[in-house]
Amino acid sequence: MTSLFDLTGKAALVTGGSRGIGRSIALALAAAGAQVAINGRDATTLEAVRDEIESAGGSALVLPGDVTDRDAVRAVVGAALETIGQLDIVVNNAGGTAFMVPFADLRFEGWGKVMRLNVDSVVHVCQAVAPHLLERGSGSVINVASVGALAGTPALTPYGASKAAVLSLTRSLAKEWGQAGIRVNALCPGWTATDLNRSMWEDERTSRAMTANIPMGRWAKAEEMGGAAVFLASDASSYVTGQAIVVDGGLTA
Repeated sequence: MTSLFDLTGKAALVTGGSRGIGRSIALALAAAGAQVAINGRDATTLEAVRDEIESAGGSALVLPGDVTDRDAVRAVVGAALETIGQLDIVVNNAGGTAFMVPFADLRFEGWGKVMRLNVDSVVHVCQAVAPHLLERGSGSVINVASVGALAGTPALTPYGASKAAVLSLTRSLAKEWGQAGIRVNALCPGWTATDLNRSMWEDERTSRAMTANIPMGRWAKAEEMGGAAVFLASDASSYVTGQAIVVDGGLTA
């Protein structure tokens, strides 16, 4: 049964792989045997993740680049293919939001920034890897969405809308690419404590409000997303596509 989750001989690209959920996914894929190309904007933090993977006996490649820049994304994918020779797993993790604001007070510039980071980046990566995956006739694309895609997100409207767009894109690509042997799924984390949302989970009142309806009564840890990512990347999910795998402590139950 363990072999179903074995990623030996597979190669993965993880965007936003320098910290938080992306880092945890990169570490989990490497631990399962995959060679991992990790992307992010800061080379120093990416190198720290690479060193962590290699010290555990894995193999990793650092590929800095801004995923909101279409040309930069194409350069990152090209470098991954040139160095590794193939991509079997693509994890679109880069994303997030840096603010909470009532919709009536939302500046459109803020809306656009969140959409570029959370939606445009996924489009750029999927278009860049499409020729390679379609030619090979195999692959697993994992788009990191959120429980924010599944319900209303007061004060986080741009974030929720962007992640709903990622979920819709996931389902459309699953139907377009299914006959080509490519699986496309979304991983929907619940409220997960990372550096990006530290202001939320460190604030007692905000944290209490956000966890009040979670049956497990707490924020998720970033590393708790790794197992679901390995499942979606591996043969254990060979007949799973177009799905939203929710890891949320029971929030949406």
